[in-house]
Amino acid sequence: MKKLLPILIGLSLSGFSTLSQAENLMQVYQQARLSNPELRKSAADRDAAFEKINEARSPLLPQLGLGADYTYSNGYRDANGINSNETSASLQLTQTLFDMSKWRGLTLQEKAAGIQDVTYQTDQQTLILNTANAYFKVLNAIDVLSYTQAQKEAIYRQLDQTTQRFNVGLVAITDVQNARAQYDTVLANEVTARNNLDNAVEELRQVTGNYYPELASLNVEHFKTDKPKAVNALLKEAENRNLSLLQARLSQDLAREQIRQAQDGHLPTLNLTASTGISDTSYSGSKTNSAQYDDSNMGQNKIGLNFSLPLYQGGMVNSQVKQAQYNFVGASEQLESAHRSVVQTVRSSFNNINASISSINAYKQAVVSAQSSLYVKHCCCL
Repeated sequence: MKKLLPILIGLSLSGFSTLSQAENLMQVYQQARLSNPELRKSAADRDAAFEKINEARSPLLPQLGLGADYTYSNGYRDANGINSNETSASLQLTQTLFDMSKWRGLTLQEKAAGIQDVTYQTDQQTLILNTANAYFKVLNAIDVLSYTQAQKEAIYRQLDQTTQRFNVGLVAITDVQNARAQYDTVLANEVTARNNLDNAVEELRQVTGNYYPELASLNVEHFKTDKPKAVNALLKEAENRNLSLLQARLSQDLAREQIRQAQDGHLPTLNLTASTGISDTSYSGSKTNSAQYDDSNMGQNKIGLNFSLPLYQGGMVNSQVKQAQYNFVGASEQLESAHRSVVQTVRSSFNNINASISSINAYKQAVVSAQSSLYVKHCCCL
């Protein structure tokens, strides 16, 4: 899955201007990847999920515990004035021999960690898209502002010419007022364009954590608009590599495993227990000469098996199995929904890309036609 990321961000840098201080899209993304808090949170969640596998494995490993006790007894009159000091220590070992619920818990956590890893990769792709969208939104805002300023200059010249013609009596005052209204409108548009640019820059800063005094503009001379693969080939690739679809499949597998975990509630458990301990007791007082109060020092070793078989738990296990089965149905429906969404997204994106390519070609031709018209008008004015 990690091979998807270079494909998505491997845009040809020849498509950007080569100003020495201008940041291109690849550089901006690399900065966002290192500083974006949402991506870093996702990475931490993924690492925590994988670390939890060790926690799920721990009940299957030997459990060793050390215990110690000290007791002092001060005898009163009815205890013949006997004082005692008792010290004991023990070492306990427990090893699970058979407990399917613990093994199933380990499997479930491994699958949950896999889902979290796919979530992290999805967040990486989301960051790529957010960075690219914010980057091109800034470039678009710059172009809109430049166009508005050029339009302002052109309308100002028209206003100036109309005013001069009015001064010599060639046009009516309404023509001047109309020209003034157009100029006031473009001034308002310029304010809006500047505000949109400021907001776009701020949106890019939110993604990357940095302000950029200059961004590399798109070089339309080298920018390629190659048509994508056939839509069926794209659909097949998406079914094999789409992260949302993979996450839905893993969630379905997790739900299936949860059914087995619930069914394990009917199975027995078997544990091995072993312990060793020592105890030391000493007495003091006026009547300790009795054999009843002889000091003692004893040790004891134990080993045993603990077997448990649940026979009836009020229907709890059966209810848990049914809940898990319903959850599996829900996960399966979610998988189908994700598949339909992927198909719709691929087909819509395919159509949008082809439409955009046609639009770009049409815009290029419109520029050529406008330049030719300008050239003809310029020649006629000579």
